[in-house]
Amino acid sequence: MWQGHKADLAALGERARLRSLTPRRGIDFSSNDYLAMSSSPRLAQAVKNAIERGVPLGSGGSRLLRGNDPEHEVLEAEAAAFFGSEAALFFSAGYAANAAMLSTLPQRGDLIIHDELVHASMHEGLRLTRATAVSAAHNDPQAFDDAAREWRARGNTGRIWLAFETLYSMDGDIAPVDAFAEVAARHDAIMFIDEAHATGVFGRDGRGVAGHLEGRPDTVILRTCGKALGCEGALVLGPRIVRDFLVNRGRAFIFSTAPSPLVCAAVREAIRMLADEPERRERLSALVCHAEARLAPLGVEPSGSQILPLILHDDARTMAVADKLQTAGFDVRGIRPPTVPQGTSRLRISLTLNATTNDVDALASTLEEALK
Repeated sequence: MWQGHKADLAALGERARLRSLTPRRGIDFSSNDYLAMSSSPRLAQAVKNAIERGVPLGSGGSRLLRGNDPEHEVLEAEAAAFFGSEAALFFSAGYAANAAMLSTLPQRGDLIIHDELVHASMHEGLRLTRATAVSAAHNDPQAFDDAAREWRARGNTGRIWLAFETLYSMDGDIAPVDAFAEVAARHDAIMFIDEAHATGVFGRDGRGVAGHLEGRPDTVILRTCGKALGCEGALVLGPRIVRDFLVNRGRAFIFSTAPSPLVCAAVREAIRMLADEPERRERLSALVCHAEARLAPLGVEPSGSQILPLILHDDARTMAVADKLQTAGFDVRGIRPPTVPQGTSRLRISLTLNATTNDVDALASTLEEALK
């Protein structure tokens, strides 16, 4: 019994790709808690206040049954107003939201053109979609445009959908969103934009790289709440028809227990904090500039964001260097295929306000020794 599973795990071990769960330890250079809001007293107080006014921990069912708490409705209304969207819908996780959007909104006869490096959650939706899906070169609007033209030239008349992220979690690079918007306009396409790692960090009041596109009829944006916002869950923002269609056809929404109403109260406060506490973004920006200067001599390419990859290529070497850093008290994780493409195993250095410039200096010194 389980012999096939044991053999599969053994094969992963031989390739230095066996994974296991490890506790938090050391200085945070791996989380997505970019603004250090997860431990904010304001969020803790918001949850305490919600408990005191009778907000329940559990929702008790799906949103279409008894699980639709007033906290869900208020959060969605406030989020839509803050980000400038017509409507919003709250999911328990970004994975479920991406899977629901891509598997539900495009129809049979449509075409989804997606960036080749989109997150696994988008690929889950692509696996379930009734539309045709093709990949395009990373962050290359011309490749998207060419794919759309070729599809039309073959006589296809369905809707075209463009799916991409604004800030890629493993490379840290930023998409040319305005150029993608021009492609969408040329082909009467709809954009799926994943702002998971940019929300809270970039844009006016933390509205993200694509915040200026919010509210357009051709734009649907995913904003996760478990990264810079310090909570959990995800918001899908776009035209009201998107919300209504997902409520009626999105299986990941319909058949899931609704997110905790207490989490909704926390997310509402986190959104307010984005506007009230711009100094968090300013401090993070300064930390990024400092880290880029200190780590560049070690082979870390500046990315323009808080995510700095050091590509070491070899799986075993990547994990060995990561282990040395962790032993020295720095929580830096090694990332291997299939999370990243073959031959691009790397250290993913994530900068958050849970670390200081002194911590970055110490990390740089330790990394220099570990790479020898």
